[in-house]
Amino acid sequence: MFYEIKNGKIHIYVKAQPNSSKNKIAGLYGDDTIKINIKAPAVEGAANKELIKFISKQFKVAKSEIEIKGETSKRKTLVLPYKGDIIKKLEEINDKQ
Repeated sequence: MFYEIKNGKIHIYVKAQPNSSKNKIAGLYGDDTIKINIKAPAVEGAANKELIKFISKQFKVAKSEIEIKGETSKRKTLVLPYKGDIIKKLEEINDKQ
């Protein structure tokens, strides 16, 4: 599973692919990570900022409520507040894979 609930927060495990033609959820990457294509290059945190902006729009969460762990890692963890709508959307993404 590419996400889990810990300490009242949703942790989403992400493989960000910078320099893509558009921002999109590309699908599962292995068993426990979701791949997300990001337009911005991996220079000076631009891809991470774009990733947070994209996730904010996808899940209707304020950018300030999204925490990113492993900023320089290939596999990042996004921490979002626990909200039912986010879980529903994650389940929809999981079912499509």
